[in-house]
Amino acid sequence: MGSLFRSEEVCLAQLFLQSAAAYSCISELGERGLLEFRDLNPKVSPFQRHFVGEVRRCEEMEKTFTFLQQELRAAGRVPGPCPESPRAPAAREALRVQEQSEQLAQELLEVSRNRSSLRGRMRDLRQYLHVLREGQRFTSLPAPLGSPPRPRALSEREPILDPSLHHHLDRKINFVAGVIHPWRVTAFERLLWRACRGYLVASFVEMPEPMEDPATGESITWVIFLISYWGEQIGQKIRKISDCFHCQVYVYPESEASRTEAITRLHGQIQELSVTLEETEKYLAEVLDKVAQVLPTWRVQVQKMKAIYLVLNQCSFDVTKKCLIAEVWCPVRDLTQVQDALRQGSYQSGSSVECFVQRVPTAESPPTLIRTNKFTAGFQSIVDAYGVASYQEVNPAPYAIITFPFIFAIMFGDVGHGLLMFLFALWMVLYEDSPRLRQGTNEIWLTFFEGRYLILLMGAFSIYTGFIYNECFSKATAIFPSAWSVATMANHSSWSSAYLATHPSLTLDPNVTGVFRGPYPFGIDPIWSLATNHLNFLNSFKMKMSVVLGIVHMGFGVILGVFNHVHFQERHRLVLEFLPEMIFLLALFGYLVFLIFYKWIKFSAADSRVAPSILIHFIDMFLFTSNAENLPLYPGQVPVQMVLVVLALASVPVLLLGTPLYQWCRQHALRTPLATGEQERLLEGQEAGSSVNTTTEDVESGGHSPDAKRLDFAELFMHQAIHTIEYCLGCVSNTASYLRLWALSLAHAQLSEVLWSMVMRNGFVGLSYVGGVVLMPVFAAFAVLTVAILLVMEGLSAFLHALRLHWVEFQNKFYVGAGYKLCPFAFAPDTWE
Repeated sequence: MGSLFRSEEVCLAQLFLQSAAAYSCISELGERGLLEFRDLNPKVSPFQRHFVGEVRRCEEMEKTFTFLQQELRAAGRVPGPCPESPRAPAAREALRVQEQSEQLAQELLEVSRNRSSLRGRMRDLRQYLHVLREGQRFTSLPAPLGSPPRPRALSEREPILDPSLHHHLDRKINFVAGVIHPWRVTAFERLLWRACRGYLVASFVEMPEPMEDPATGESITWVIFLISYWGEQIGQKIRKISDCFHCQVYVYPESEASRTEAITRLHGQIQELSVTLEETEKYLAEVLDKVAQVLPTWRVQVQKMKAIYLVLNQCSFDVTKKCLIAEVWCPVRDLTQVQDALRQGSYQSGSSVECFVQRVPTAESPPTLIRTNKFTAGFQSIVDAYGVASYQEVNPAPYAIITFPFIFAIMFGDVGHGLLMFLFALWMVLYEDSPRLRQGTNEIWLTFFEGRYLILLMGAFSIYTGFIYNECFSKATAIFPSAWSVATMANHSSWSSAYLATHPSLTLDPNVTGVFRGPYPFGIDPIWSLATNHLNFLNSFKMKMSVVLGIVHMGFGVILGVFNHVHFQERHRLVLEFLPEMIFLLALFGYLVFLIFYKWIKFSAADSRVAPSILIHFIDMFLFTSNAENLPLYPGQVPVQMVLVVLALASVPVLLLGTPLYQWCRQHALRTPLATGEQERLLEGQEAGSSVNTTTEDVESGGHSPDAKRLDFAELFMHQAIHTIEYCLGCVSNTASYLRLWALSLAHAQLSEVLWSMVMRNGFVGLSYVGGVVLMPVFAAFAVLTVAILLVMEGLSAFLHALRLHWVEFQNKFYVGAGYKLCPFAFAPDTWE
């Protein structure tokens, strides 16, 4: 948590790795996730690097693993996650993994082919058996003499030849039998009739059981056909047409005895093949079990090994080719852990030379590292979405932990709605370790789950502001007795029955003794929910509250810039930027806050009718005039306002010209070149241990290129002019922008009121048992609309507006956000979390 307020100190370092120990050292560093490696070979093609062979070997193993995984999925098995994170394998173990994986893949390929072949053979035998059975019914012989004649029946299973005509069949009848896809039957039959001119008799019947289509894998009901014909030419045509329609044609024995014998033989073959197929399935299941057991571990190991070699490809060799040099970005506080990891890697590899790390001076801006936990990660992601913090500038995230939910709650203030949101987030927090919640595939759900602590605080703050507004599902609650007394006003006014009948609205005068007994203990008095001027009262209250909170929020952002100026040793900005900015903000808008509070304190109900208008005073302040009809709030108000406007206007040229003139004067004072002795010391420092990317010209120029040190006054002035215009105009526009707090709070309250009056109130109009029956669907509709409109839509709207107020109105006062994240080389995901 210490680095949450400002990014950690990160340094550039070099790792000197002995060639034999480099793999083990990188593996140990990857397990700890401490360093971000820099590519020292940016101009070398990936195919020309030193460890390209090892990377290709890892990719070949990954292809093998992909094949194994596809086979598992084809068998209906989903490989589970790796139970524990195995370390990257050593060279000998990697060879063993490669050999075993290839052996399993080859074995699985052969068994799968054998199973497919056996299944195809089984399918053919069963189809052949059904063809012979159905054909036997078509071409059965006539009954023996003396048996009663069969009655004639119009059936598809009736023999295609009349038994009484057998003595006329001196000519030989041939048969073509097989199976065809049901979609092709109609076209097949039509083409046969046209091609053979009717010199055939074709019969079609569906197969009794569905079978698998080898082309698509779907289970379909094939159609058996039996075609009888005369003549060899007709037979050739039939066979060619059958081939064109991808029919499976089988040999059809001519005699019934041969067909019976073939059926008996097929039964035996099917039984033997079933036993063989069953044994093959068992063996395949054993191989798949072995694959499912070792595949997750192998995949993680090879991924780690590939990552290590990719990192080694970013290193460079020394002259002797015995030492690898790597450049890394490393958090300073983790340097001891890095050295310990290198020592551990050298010991594991058995190297006699110990690897070590050395810091390197650099003029580059290091990456930003802000460590987070599960609570702060959501708030940090909001800030990073605007821009990653520049190196070691003030981080807005810890302040957004309070300000973001509070600003959201100002727009969303309702006890009931806030309680629903709080309970939903609390449920996610209590069950955050549940794999079912963490491993969801819905992106919207994952967004809610990652921001569960943010939603929890938004709900809690909404409950608080709901008590301030005294609203619970748009209804006021009388937690304390009202400070207004209707009885006292009635006794003082002596309202008659006729007066009450003609005046539906009555006025409570706070100047009457006993009518108003002081402010409500907490929040807004519930009697205001019954008043006809309720909206006017809340509008005035929320509008002034929005302006006050907005100016305080912007002023806090300007104050945070002080910490940046002090940390980066730019103390001149305290006088030339911070002081003019605060004078401009406080002289104009801070004075407006003063007027609001002063008017609240000075004027009471007794003299409220003569209270002057703050808006007119504020306009007259810029016009250097006074309005006789608008009385001053205090003596000497006009001179004070003139002084404040002059101070605000005088701060603008200081803000515009101060920093550019200071930088210009400083450049002229420091234009003398470096001494010869200092250059020599810098060169020696480079030779001793500088970045391999640092040139001699960089050292001679003090770590910067000559062009980088040359100050462009025009560019600096233009940058400062843009900043001045943006700040001065932004103070006006940003103050007006905070009025969205008033607008959205009013919109949320009115939507809640409309939903209650138009939906829920209708459930209470019924009498007796009818009202209870009607209340159930009415309440269901009220609950659905409350969640869909007021919680989801209004909540998202308030969230986006709070996000804008932080990004534009608050963060631009001190936050640059021009950095880039430190991306450590780590095997485990979310290392810094």
